[in-house]
Amino acid sequence: MVVPHKSEFLKLSAQDLIDRRAELVASLGDLEQVLLGSLVEQTRKCGRAGCRCAAGRPHGPYAYLTPRRGKHGMHYVPGALVPLVAACLAKGQHAETILAEISAINAELLARRELGLG
Repeated sequence: MVVPHKSEFLKLSAQDLIDRRAELVASLGDLEQVLLGSLVEQTRKCGRAGCRCAAGRPHGPYAYLTPRRGKHGMHYVPGALVPLVAACLAKGQHAETILAEISAINAELLARRELGLG
């Protein structure tokens, strides 16, 4: 989903924009399992002298969640949870796109002095 350019909003009436905004809000759905960030895979070296990783064959790859906001750092994701985390990240990307369009609509309504409608 791509946020329409401002010029696309100029073609719509204020009521059309308000209706579109309501559709977008309704499409957000359940936001309880939204994650913002990235899922990355990394290999690790354990540091034991006789381990295979000391010879250049690291352990892994292991999945990690790198949050975009809030606490920094990476959080280990067990292999069984990778599909769920990926789905939550996709929901987060979708929600951000919808929120960006809602914000653009509100900015256009504000420019028209009609933000309070609806």
